[in-house]
Amino acid sequence: MEINLNRIDYLQVGVISQKTMRLLPALGRKATQKVAVADHDGVITCFGMKKGEAVPVFKTLPGQKITRLDLGGALGTPQEKIFVCAGSEVKGYTKKGKQFLSFEANLTESINAMHVSGADLFVCASYIYNHYCDCKDQDYYLSGDKINDIVCLPAENFGRIVPVLACQDRVLRVLQGSELVYDIEVPGPPSVLELYNRDGGTNGEDVLYGTVDGKLGLIKITDSSSSSKWEIDNEKKKGGVLCIDTYDILGDGVKDILVGRDDGTVEVYGFDSSNEPSLRFEHVLLESVTSIQGGCVGKESYDEVLTATYTGWVTGLTTEPQQAEAGPGEEVKMSRETQNKVAALRAELEQLQMKVVQGREKYQQTAQSSTAVSAMPVFSVNDKFTLCQDDASYSLTLEVQTAIDNLLLQSDVPIDLLDVDKNSAVVSFSECDSEQPKGNFLLVTYRCQANTTRLELKVRSIEGQYGTLQAYITPRLQPKTCQVRQYLIKPLSLHQRTHTIEQDRPMNTLSLVGQFSFAEIHSWVLFCLPEVPEKTPAGENITFYFQNTFLGTQLEATYCKGEGHFKSDNISTISILKDVLSKEATKRKNNLDISYDINDDSVGHTLKMIHPKLEYQLLLAKKVQLIDALKELQVHEGNADFLIPEYRNILDESAYLLEEYKKQPAHLERLYGMITDLFIDKFKFKGQNVKTKVSLLLEVLDNYDLDSLMNFFNEA
Repeated sequence: MEINLNRIDYLQVGVISQKTMRLLPALGRKATQKVAVADHDGVITCFGMKKGEAVPVFKTLPGQKITRLDLGGALGTPQEKIFVCAGSEVKGYTKKGKQFLSFEANLTESINAMHVSGADLFVCASYIYNHYCDCKDQDYYLSGDKINDIVCLPAENFGRIVPVLACQDRVLRVLQGSELVYDIEVPGPPSVLELYNRDGGTNGEDVLYGTVDGKLGLIKITDSSSSSKWEIDNEKKKGGVLCIDTYDILGDGVKDILVGRDDGTVEVYGFDSSNEPSLRFEHVLLESVTSIQGGCVGKESYDEVLTATYTGWVTGLTTEPQQAEAGPGEEVKMSRETQNKVAALRAELEQLQMKVVQGREKYQQTAQSSTAVSAMPVFSVNDKFTLCQDDASYSLTLEVQTAIDNLLLQSDVPIDLLDVDKNSAVVSFSECDSEQPKGNFLLVTYRCQANTTRLELKVRSIEGQYGTLQAYITPRLQPKTCQVRQYLIKPLSLHQRTHTIEQDRPMNTLSLVGQFSFAEIHSWVLFCLPEVPEKTPAGENITFYFQNTFLGTQLEATYCKGEGHFKSDNISTISILKDVLSKEATKRKNNLDISYDINDDSVGHTLKMIHPKLEYQLLLAKKVQLIDALKELQVHEGNADFLIPEYRNILDESAYLLEEYKKQPAHLERLYGMITDLFIDKFKFKGQNVKTKVSLLLEVLDNYDLDSLMNFFNEA
């Protein structure tokens, strides 16, 4: 069953955070619902719809930036009290806008996630979870990594409230009081949690989660264990999931799943007879969707999907038809309501045009005045720099509350820029002098089309080369102003945290012993590897597992005060770690005793892992070279029937092959570089310098064959 939803924009507030818009419960069975939304200016706006107009119920005064909004109330009654958190303070308002609660949680960090259930309040700052009952401290938990969201399973089924934390290290942590009961591994860093059916399903045990890399899943959580019911992969490379809700928008009696993503995609998943979710509706807004709710807002009896986007637009996708169709010769009569609406819009438009003209005149006068002082316009930027597992590249997403004029990217390390389909900006590269000390390897400008508020870029780094990528963002504001954002490219930038590794691979080991503290060695590991928590872990020692997203090689890091052990099946990873860690220790004037144990079998193992990628790229390059000649033959002969099937296949797939080839700039050079590094590193640990033999290695690679390459490595 397909569904048709029509877009209506209701109103715009200030810039808003994730999960800061909720629908208040309806009073009657078919009555429309009020909307509560909170923004970065600290303003809570509650409004309802009357005759197609947004009518405010109440609006609070500006204050500190609001990061979350939740609804609560006594258990068993309508949940219509509005709770917001700003900084480390939680405030409560009635549905009429009267403040009844102001509670200071006394946390050192700002609250970024909150859940309200009856008299219980659960709040999370970056690493800290706190539970209060009637504003009295009950439980406390310190998480091993950043907490992104919290949800609580209802107390009716368990006899106690069960808090579930979504943590950046790819796990959901299930708590009892102040203790961790168990953790659940999920396929990506979880960004949002929601109770299925808003109450945890039939047994109150089902939790929906969405991840930073766009995956979606349902998990059943019981007292002592959990099981995954289903999982939806992000095959179409859509944005990360920011918000989820469950509501029967299809009208088939089964609750559907509503999803909002950070690339502006709104999705509705319905369930088939086998209870598997399938995509039924998709709509793309131009900004990231920070909140999503199902309900009835615009008109009685018409359900809708209500969304709030980063720049503060509250938008409905309604089942109410918005167009009237007429046959030839028929007239479409506008209802009185529609006529009034059109007249009001025209009047508003004229007022706005007048305001713009007056504003321009005022600006011209002050610009020419000798006494006027120019003030920098403040604008907020929402940015995200994440490693994509599928193609081992970094995705940089920048979102600004006003239109972006241009963006300058500058990097002091070699990185490749990859093509992004969604990006329509005009790109121009500048020449760089990378030989200079602190010289640039990349200078590129993106000139954006009108009204572009969101820009997505992809870059790929080279492991072993580390430094900073800087983005200079200039919006279309007067006077011209620019914000700089910095992103660290780490020495082992293509590694990603994982839960387990294969222990039977041939491993190389690097061991460090010295007079360093646990915090010091943790800061060195943080400097080398992505996805490591900034806070020093609790306890005496820690083990992290990583996987290289490009090659699939792995790394195990175990360290404590005074010693560290690193194991990897790739010699180059060990070589990079050795160089960087000894450099960092020297900076701090720490003496290190470094020892290593090299397994020669690991070199052949790594070459076998590179082999399929290299073979594919060489074959692709060969096919692309043939395309022009084959097309010429086809034109000359009039058809391609005389060609052997293999060549006909190349012609048929020519568009796809060229697209793939274009997508992978310098991919072959990248693989050649990895093999060369492996060759140099293998002999570096034996105390031999084989840089003179690199030209011979490149000759072997030009006539590539795995066996001859292995022989070359063994005989050198």
